[in-house]
Amino acid sequence: MAKKAVAAFKADKSSAKSYTKCIKLVKSEKTGAYTFRQEVVHNNEVKNFFAEK
Repeated sequence: MAKKAVAAFKADKSSAKSYTKCIKLVKSEKTGAYTFRQEVVHNNEVKNFFAEK
């Protein structure tokens, strides 16, 4: 039987765990409709992401 080649992502695993996907509900000033703003930020910047308007 032939071996199946599998591509592996070999990044530093400790750096991958230091980021968080943040999703924030934002109200549009023009229309008044709500939209979601999502961003991948470093764990140290999570509070800043939610604090800014």
